[in-house]
Amino acid sequence: MTGNGRSDDAGGSGRDDRFSDVTDAHVHLMPERLMTAIRSALHDEAGWSFPDSAAQADVERVLRAQGVARYVALPYAHKPGIARELNGWLLERAGASEMAIPFATVHADDEVRTVVRDAFEAGARGLKFQCPVQGCAPDDPRLDPAYELAAEYDRPIVFHAGTAPMFEDSPHVGLDRFRAFVDSYPEVRACCAHMGTYEHEGFLELARERESVFLDTCVAMASTAPDLLGFDPASIPDAAFEDLAGRIMYGSDYPNVPYAYEREREHLLSRDLSDEAFDALLRGAAARFLGEASP
Repeated sequence: MTGNGRSDDAGGSGRDDRFSDVTDAHVHLMPERLMTAIRSALHDEAGWSFPDSAAQADVERVLRAQGVARYVALPYAHKPGIARELNGWLLERAGASEMAIPFATVHADDEVRTVVRDAFEAGARGLKFQCPVQGCAPDDPRLDPAYELAAEYDRPIVFHAGTAPMFEDSPHVGLDRFRAFVDSYPEVRACCAHMGTYEHEGFLELARERESVFLDTCVAMASTAPDLLGFDPASIPDAAFEDLAGRIMYGSDYPNVPYAYEREREHLLSRDLSDEAFDALLRGAAARFLGEASP
């Protein structure tokens, strides 16, 4: 065992004592047909292939073996009329799981207030919007009923609001549109996935300014990011994780990543962070985001 708590092995991919009882704040759990369509689209657009099964039992087996105790299960509705059924499916699956924390989604052209209220009443812990795919920016007024309910029920929201990996030309993403949401709903905890790449510097600054703003690490902080995204995770200094401890959450985007799970965490675990910052990254920030812990 090395001094930093990492188990030595020939491949350098052994378990790390720090990576235990982890909350993975960004995992996708969806019906097989929908997941297959999403993976096909990612393969066509980005050339990605996926080494691991997306079946819930297989996903949870991998997460548990890696040291994850629980995960935030995220759906998204790419077209109107499917959110209610999708939310119901996920809530049912989460109800039978000891690991899954169910979020819900809604399409901007649905009966937004009804769909979201029903999901919250059924136990959904938050909302997820994949902005460029769903065709709705964070400040889209069609989503105001969802945001009002998030404030009323004290439920957080995860947005894909950054331009990575292929959305630099999308009108539905970007720092300005996320900031507009934060200005309108400062009481709602909001996470920008993927560290806000490729506008990560602006998103980090916004998180410093606003206590309600969170970021998650998925894909952008993986050791594969330079090749996969053209983004160097080392460009975000250790100081950002120290300064924003409690508001940067570990997330993996599993199982829709074109690499083994270990690649998601190995760069993060190589950083020279304090024990407090690691604890916040791997557990504490997610608890705050979910409303389980005070700021």
